[in-house]
Amino acid sequence: MSRPILSSHVLDTSTGRPAAGLSVELYKKKDENWVIWHSTMTNSDGRIMFPFSKDSMAEGTYKLHFKVDDYFKSMDKETFYPFVEIFFKTKEGEHYHVPLLLSPYGYSTYRGS
Repeated sequence: MSRPILSSHVLDTSTGRPAAGLSVELYKKKDENWVIWHSTMTNSDGRIMFPFSKDSMAEGTYKLHFKVDDYFKSMDKETFYPFVEIFFKTKEGEHYHVPLLLSPYGYSTYRGS
């Protein structure tokens, strides 16, 4: 199996477990507008492997929109952040892994490998 062009992994640091069932939308910037590119949910391991090839995910500026409020409400927890958005730029031929460490009152991200 070939490596995906874009992937993400979300860990819920409040439980020490993967954030399964978290709704995520990917947007691409076109001119001055954001266009939805893909909508999905994290799997049981908190992971997403976006189904893009090098040809279908062109160089540009993207954002991942994580629906945090819905995720924590499903566990009867409150959160300070209704959503988290991560903006990033891509170059041709690169792989992008965008992890998110999440809790009801904080989050962190970085470019993974």
